[in-house]
Amino acid sequence: MADLSRLSLNTITVREQWTLAQCIEGCARHGIPGISPWRDKLAAYGLERATRHIRDAGLHVSGLCRGGMFTLPNAIEDNKRAIDEAAALGADCLVMVVGGLLPGSKDLARARGMVADGLAAVLPHARAAGVKLALEPLHPMTCADRAVLSTTAQALDLADALGDGVGVALDVYHIWWDPEIARSIARAGSRILGFHVSDWLVPTRDTALDRGMMGDGVIDIPDLRAQVEAAGYHGLIEVEIMSERDWWRRDPDEVLGVMKERFTSAV
Repeated sequence: MADLSRLSLNTITVREQWTLAQCIEGCARHGIPGISPWRDKLAAYGLERATRHIRDAGLHVSGLCRGGMFTLPNAIEDNKRAIDEAAALGADCLVMVVGGLLPGSKDLARARGMVADGLAAVLPHARAAGVKLALEPLHPMTCADRAVLSTTAQALDLADALGDGVGVALDVYHIWWDPEIARSIARAGSRILGFHVSDWLVPTRDTALDRGMMGDGVIDIPDLRAQVEAAGYHGLIEVEIMSERDWWRRDPDEVLGVMKERFTSAV
């Protein structure tokens, strides 16, 4: 029997087809032990109902997506709410997509300063709630609009400056290209709080919404998995696929079935 004991569904993989309640039931039906909700679907379902449903289904919450976006208005209060949600869910971490440039701005240094200041401002709240903040470096193509953290080394530098309670979430889609990634993974060690998988298609038709199922692209996922495990990460592995032209158009039970097969053959 295939070993699915470390598999987690990042619910964006079927976000166009299923509600959060359906994702929870789908995981239980397919024998998938982990789940990582997104906050919009969590809000639609209700935090208390979702928490109870996840618990009753016997699922482990590998992460909550997402906090961050510190260059947008009201970011501090929104991140404190996200921390409280992660605590209620018992999530392993709150994934932080830190934010891009300020609207209308070209000042990259200012944006990075706001990110550092924003994280410092919410970190005491996270520590008090027992929630770990997982900085997610994103591919440089997202620097303007989603994340001014573009490399794992950069994220680790910021984690070093912030101290306890801050680590990194490593998504193969965003880190596979980095010539320094092996050194950075080894450096990260116990600060790896999450590991996300999908694949990079050639050609990629949309930089945000054309991820591939594991095994359909060019990323050496088993090698990256071996590196994070050698560094000490043995937590759940999230499948996170944003696929407007393909997987979001398929029957979600089919998606989960293929996901399970590829988790054992291509991860």
